[in-house]
Amino acid sequence: MKQFSEFDINIKIKLSALWGSVMSCYIYCDYFQLYVPGKLEDMINLVTKFGAGDQNVLLGLSSILLVTSLMICLSVLLPATINRIINIVVGLIMTLFLGFLAYKVGWYFYKMYAIVEAILTFYIAWLAWNWPKESNA
Repeated sequence: MKQFSEFDINIKIKLSALWGSVMSCYIYCDYFQLYVPGKLEDMINLVTKFGAGDQNVLLGLSSILLVTSLMICLSVLLPATINRIINIVVGLIMTLFLGFLAYKVGWYFYKMYAIVEAILTFYIAWLAWNWPKESNA
């Protein structure tokens, strides 16, 4: 029986793909959140879970998506040493934040996304922590 062909995927590509998955989850979760009763009214009235939707609050909230968006390309473009550190730090911070959200929010779809995102960001940090070393042979 013939075996399927496999090849090792560079860790930078793995990390970038995982950040892309996290970003997709964020976007779809935000989309489905629009169906939560009162959400659109809150948006129209500039109300967030963190208070009034002024420029400072919106800047803070949007920075979460900005960091994730940038991690998709930075995971490929940065040198290994810096890349490893940033993926560990950002991955762990996001895991803690998402774990808090999964505990705090009430809607099941939101909990599901937060748990999946937390698993993905923890896996990102784990992969970066275990970054392969080159052999000197």
